[in-house]
Amino acid sequence: MSAQPRLGVLLVALAAFTTGAVPVVNAAGTEARHAPRVPHTAVLDGARLQQTKVRLDRGDPRLRRAVQALSTRADKWLDQGPWTVVDKPRPAPGGDVHDYLSQAPYWWPSKTPTQDNPWGCPYVQRDGERNPEVDTGTDRQDVEKTFDSAYDLSLAWYYTGDQRYAQKAGQVLRTWFLDPATRMNPNLDHAQFIPCKYDGRAIGIIDFSQSYTSVLDAIALLETGAPGWSAKDRTAMAKWNTDFRDWLNNSDFGKQEAAATNNHGTFYDMQLAALAYATGDKDLARRTVLDSRSKRIAPQIAADGSQPQELARTRSWHYSTFDLVAYARLAAIGRHVGVNLWAYQGPDGQSLFKAVDYLLPAATGAAAWPHPELEFHRFAATDVVHAAADAGDEQAQRAVPLLEEPPGGDLWALRPVAEQLDSIAG
Repeated sequence: MSAQPRLGVLLVALAAFTTGAVPVVNAAGTEARHAPRVPHTAVLDGARLQQTKVRLDRGDPRLRRAVQALSTRADKWLDQGPWTVVDKPRPAPGGDVHDYLSQAPYWWPSKTPTQDNPWGCPYVQRDGERNPEVDTGTDRQDVEKTFDSAYDLSLAWYYTGDQRYAQKAGQVLRTWFLDPATRMNPNLDHAQFIPCKYDGRAIGIIDFSQSYTSVLDAIALLETGAPGWSAKDRTAMAKWNTDFRDWLNNSDFGKQEAAATNNHGTFYDMQLAALAYATGDKDLARRTVLDSRSKRIAPQIAADGSQPQELARTRSWHYSTFDLVAYARLAAIGRHVGVNLWAYQGPDGQSLFKAVDYLLPAATGAAAWPHPELEFHRFAATDVVHAAADAGDEQAQRAVPLLEEPPGGDLWALRPVAEQLDSIAG
């Protein structure tokens, strides 16, 4: 090879390194195509994302509709935010404006507020009925916007290369987690407080566990070479995640949530395993996934595939699909650490496949859901059925063509991992 072609190949490689692409060089020593780098995602399959990106770049028509739907979602975030914990009307009970604050969604005042009793205490529980006051004065809605926007924008940048998406995602993450004036402290000491009753509760950890793993994957996507996401950002975000992992693993609230025997316990395991994997503690990640077999699946899923504790809720369909989102994502993390959670069967035949199959009649519209549900959304099961089908469940594979498309389009082809599709967070 002459010096000039060698120089050309080096320049291509340098450009690829700075943009996050990997050059493919043909026998003549010239660039044939750029393939994206494989993101080190915690839940998503990075290699599969790379393959999808290559197919998209080669003009796969089956992906165009999904990319358009994803871009539409990402576009809506470009002129919103960023959000921060420090702009709420009053700080969390501890007095630090950098502490996250949310209010228990199903607790309501039992009395008319007065000057002497401004909250209308005592508060009483009304399961499944969301108190609208939780959306004012706390960080609950803003954190959801932060998580959702970072994920949508990072995915959109990865697939389209539009720098606006990456730059906005970086701004959103830096404002919420990193900038000294606006950052959140890495704890959930005041999540889901109840006025006049509790300053915070372990149960509030689910505010993060239900979707924070999407932020971990968004960061991994940006780290493949996104413009505006610097080495300093990467180091600072890794430190925040390590501190948060340690709080989750060692705090009293974390230990209480780990002991939960319903969807809270499943989501706790999923969040801890993802944080452990993302921060380099693969032993903790693997151990958490392995323990979930006898600790979660065996006691929480019945022999017929039903989830008795979730069926007892006033929103039994929502919570049945919700719990399976956590299981499907935990199984995806397991894939990274050599554990096939889908293959596990409990002593009475309990398994994730059976739990998904239990939903199929209602998910496909073949039969009504026979349990209490205040607000039934058939599409809530779409992603978990996709996940089971991908894992080899033949009944789920036959059901996929009959699923209801979620609002905003079915994005499974672009981010093949289960998400909560029927949010009741507001």
